[in-house]
Amino acid sequence: MENIKDFLNQGDRYASTNGIRLTEVREGFARAEMKVENRHLNAAGVCQGGAYFTLADLAFAAVTNSRGIVTLGIQNSITFLQSAHEGDTLIAEATETFNHHRLPFCEIRVTNQNGDLLCVVTGSAYRTKKEWR
Repeated sequence: MENIKDFLNQGDRYASTNGIRLTEVREGFARAEMKVENRHLNAAGVCQGGAYFTLADLAFAAVTNSRGIVTLGIQNSITFLQSAHEGDTLIAEATETFNHHRLPFCEIRVTNQNGDLLCVVTGSAYRTKKEWR
């Protein structure tokens, strides 16, 4: 699935502008990473929730499209458990927990470089009938 990984890394301008990259994509699994920089901090001095979500969303896009069919997100939920700080490396690991031909369901777990669980995102998507080229 290198083509999906490369396509999303190059094509998702919002994620790439914010320093987020896919590092692994295989059928039913995707991993994305980012280093928390000053630009990712909120007024409380910790990583802003939108940064977590953007990281998780890129992994979600990759895992749902990893089977070669164009798939679009339709619902997400995020639960924050711990804060990340400047200098931390965040890793989002997305797993397709229910591989449905039209409505796959995924879980994305975001951890830091020490393996501490920071947030969990769940999401469902809509699988079209169009194959990736």
